[in-house]
Amino acid sequence: MVTNSHQLVASAGFWANKSVLITGHTGFKGSWLTLWLNRLGAKVSGISLPPVTAPNLFQLAAIETRNKPSQFCDIRHVEQLKDRIWDVKPEIVFHLAAQPLVRASYRDPLDTFNTNVMGTANLLEALRGIESVKSVVMITTDKVYKNHEWSWPYREIDALGGHDPYSASKAASELVIASYRDAFLAEKGIGIATARAGNVIGGGDWSEDRLIPDAIRSWTSGKPLHIRRPDAVRPWQHVLEPLHGYLRLAEALFKDIAFAGAYNFGPSAQETAPVRTVINLAREIFGQGEILYSNDNEGPHEAGLLALDNSKSHSVLDIRPKWRLSETIERTMNWYRAQAEGQDSAALCHNEIEAYEDTL
Repeated sequence: MVTNSHQLVASAGFWANKSVLITGHTGFKGSWLTLWLNRLGAKVSGISLPPVTAPNLFQLAAIETRNKPSQFCDIRHVEQLKDRIWDVKPEIVFHLAAQPLVRASYRDPLDTFNTNVMGTANLLEALRGIESVKSVVMITTDKVYKNHEWSWPYREIDALGGHDPYSASKAASELVIASYRDAFLAEKGIGIATARAGNVIGGGDWSEDRLIPDAIRSWTSGKPLHIRRPDAVRPWQHVLEPLHGYLRLAEALFKDIAFAGAYNFGPSAQETAPVRTVINLAREIFGQGEILYSNDNEGPHEAGLLALDNSKSHSVLDIRPKWRLSETIERTMNWYRAQAEGQDSAALCHNEIEAYEDTL
């Protein structure tokens, strides 16, 4: 393992003209990542299903026009996936395509496992035959750890597990990734790593069963927001925080496969907070909105306490959180307000990216 962070000072123009493939580029994080890579001068291609929400950032920010070629493909279909990747011949791959929701995984566990486990295996199998590939970042989740509801944060060496199908599918995908790395990809000189990020928030997310999108939908329609578990604690962070980590990790792997492995990306320990704190801050900034707390524990099981230890990404990649929780929430709510007032979604994202880059 390489541990000297000074080796990771970003080289000027590294991303310019790099061929980059993003799976799941039509999603919330994928859309932000596509915009950032375009800004850095990369040649970005995407493989994904069509956007699943209306509205969605992919269409609002006209990402399709910035992303050539953009191909709709189900990662569960391995031969189709191979054909699409062969057409692109990427140097760097970011794998974000997934079924990403805990409650949805209870409704359809088989689809969740097929997408998150076999879809990941299909992608890795496709990459075995692409000589151009040098660096692969596979995005999993902070929920891959066997959650003991203990008070200290999880480290990359802690046991994997998962009570709900989503968490279990992502933990299983970690084993699939490690197997392909050790059995096939390392000997081909391909650097591959997994990224386990905490809960992300930011403008442009309209997914179901997510705190801020649910709040925006409720408050803009004049309805109360129902909160099931207000005391659940999560490692909240702005979407640009883990995306910066993904970019740094991909560059490190491109230069040296010794950076392969698993990495946590989350806020500092004091910024981990309960749902109640986050939503009260959001309402204060939004200026209106009713919140109904229920403490409903009768629904599907969800973890009550989850925190990440990000010391490895600090020491190895020189990654440190830049925006505190209060600023993250303020920026997020201001993004939604500005977008609702008619400001251009892509411009709003680029302004946020520029502000974040100024902190680096």
